[in-house]
Amino acid sequence: MHAEWQQHLQIAGARIENHVVSHFGNPQAELHAVQTGTVLCDLSHFSLLLFSGEDSRAFLHSQLSSDVQNITMSTAQYSSYCTPKGRVLASFLLWQSTEGYCAQLHGSLRESIQSRLAKFVLRSKVKIVDASGSHVSLGLAGNNAEMLAKKCFVAIPQSVLGAAHDESATIIRLAPNRFQIITAAGHAPAVWEKLSRSATAVGNLRWDWLNIRYGIPVITSATQDQFVPQMLNMEILGAVSFNKGCYPGQEVIARAQYLGMLKRRMYLANIQSEISPQPGEELFSRDVQGQASGMIVNAAASPEGGYDVLAVIQIASAQTEEIHWKSLSGPTLKLLPLPYSV
Repeated sequence: MHAEWQQHLQIAGARIENHVVSHFGNPQAELHAVQTGTVLCDLSHFSLLLFSGEDSRAFLHSQLSSDVQNITMSTAQYSSYCTPKGRVLASFLLWQSTEGYCAQLHGSLRESIQSRLAKFVLRSKVKIVDASGSHVSLGLAGNNAEMLAKKCFVAIPQSVLGAAHDESATIIRLAPNRFQIITAAGHAPAVWEKLSRSATAVGNLRWDWLNIRYGIPVITSATQDQFVPQMLNMEILGAVSFNKGCYPGQEVIARAQYLGMLKRRMYLANIQSEISPQPGEELFSRDVQGQASGMIVNAAASPEGGYDVLAVIQIASAQTEEIHWKSLSGPTLKLLPLPYSV
């Protein structure tokens, strides 16, 4: 986190732990606000990789699962980076700016993914830079988010995953009432002040809860190399193209799609517990003996009690059995409807 930006957040009341905003003094009030009000969140738990150079589009197109050639200055895209065996190493939000192509990923993965991608640049005219310190990302969500965005920026995108730009920021519409704003670190305090007049400042876990409720998986270091993209519903989110050329894992991912080999899917669920589930923790059901039938992908406290989770679960088990966290005697998952059809 940029030092001056961190100082600004602390003056605004932020409690910062490991360079991430935990909360602004009242976590319970923030939990209520994210469900019923309009909230503003610093997204420093994500990192930003900037790809520049005349070959950057072709390079990303050859490495990632989505059709990067479809990205324009007015569109954003979800994507993933996979192993040759088709297992997801990182999930991304991608967009184009005047500086190049921007890829947002979880901060725990930035260093390893940047290093891995750099090995494949070879003679391509591509430069990969960690832009996390020079840029600030903010999340804005709630019933009044669109009205507030219109007051603060010259233009906002009209469609989901649309992008718009003005002198101070890039604005991406993630959902009808949810936006991400990316700005230079020097502009961030002024943008924050404008938005915070009419929005409640909340910690990063509140934004994580919104991602969960919208069915948007975020791969972390605990869940790398565990899932093919379809297990995470990524093809539904537009993060996988089946019409493009080769990229790492493409053959495995295509076979899973066309040969009916997919046995696991991602589900939204609630777990009633006073302890937070963690990404990578296993799930169990009585129809699967001697091994786990699923895994937690993401978890965050729910305004309605307990914790909401995204979990990859064996489809047959989810349809017929109770799913339990950690062991067969652990808390039961209550499956909830996702906002899209699977």
